[in-house]
Amino acid sequence: MTTMVQQTAAVRGTAGQDYVRATPASEIRRSELAAFLRHRREHIPPEQVGLPRGRRRRTPGLRREEVAQLSAVGVTWYTWLEQARDIQVSVQVLDALARALLLDVSERAHLFNLAGVVDPAPGAHCPSVTEAQRALLEQLEPIPACIQNSRYDILAYNRTYGLLLCDLDAIAPADRNCMVLCYTNPDWQASIVLLEETMRLMAAKFRASMAGHLGEPAWKMLLKRLSAESAEFREAWELHEVVSARSKRKQFRNAHVGLLTLDHTDLWLGPHDGPRMVTYAPADAGSRAGLERLLSLARERERERVAV
Repeated sequence: MTTMVQQTAAVRGTAGQDYVRATPASEIRRSELAAFLRHRREHIPPEQVGLPRGRRRRTPGLRREEVAQLSAVGVTWYTWLEQARDIQVSVQVLDALARALLLDVSERAHLFNLAGVVDPAPGAHCPSVTEAQRALLEQLEPIPACIQNSRYDILAYNRTYGLLLCDLDAIAPADRNCMVLCYTNPDWQASIVLLEETMRLMAAKFRASMAGHLGEPAWKMLLKRLSAESAEFREAWELHEVVSARSKRKQFRNAHVGLLTLDHTDLWLGPHDGPRMVTYAPADAGSRAGLERLLSLARERERERVAV
């Protein structure tokens, strides 16, 4: 991959002399971006994204129109992108392309770097989680605990929290967001006893949090995704309710240990409405025992992964 800020090319002048023409960095980036998109598209079998191969397919991977369809962008616009045309690319479109092309974390970062755009994906630019904070998460076990930012991205979590509402380790990092999981993940939803009330409350809390971030791409992307993927979110969002963060007793129907009654508390790690540590202390002896069993299961799974 080209890493130089600019390239030069020798050009023959009319009088026979040679001179050097500088290639702008933006042009190099567009060319690299176009090549990267073509390569990735050509190496994704249509079956991998749920499309039929058909008998007349000549391309080894996806067609341009298929990538455009999966990304919800125009075919002509996507073609121009692969042709390294000088066009503007929004973070929303880059996010859609990353999903359509099944990019992993490194490939996604490469895509945004080539486009010269800051990646607003969950966790991409959140305050880093320190080793001390990770140690504290572990010391809190069996109490489920995680670190979230104000956008409800889950930045880090301990083993008990990882199995509290769903198997978080099985969720792609880009999808580890409480709003996304609450409205789109069946396992997460099945674990919440008062799901309808929780959905309405989450939308109200998200609206209150978003008030200070209305112009930020990451927030707009998350709002657009929730609105597109969940009718329940659209309905709750239209109520225009606002609720600030608060502690509350909650009940979860855990898939492994049954009913848990837990007291939710936010421990702020910085300015209010910034990053926070979310904890769920057991409200009774039965819930404490349930969390102990859940931690034992998490440890057992961890040992199995290490053995493999």
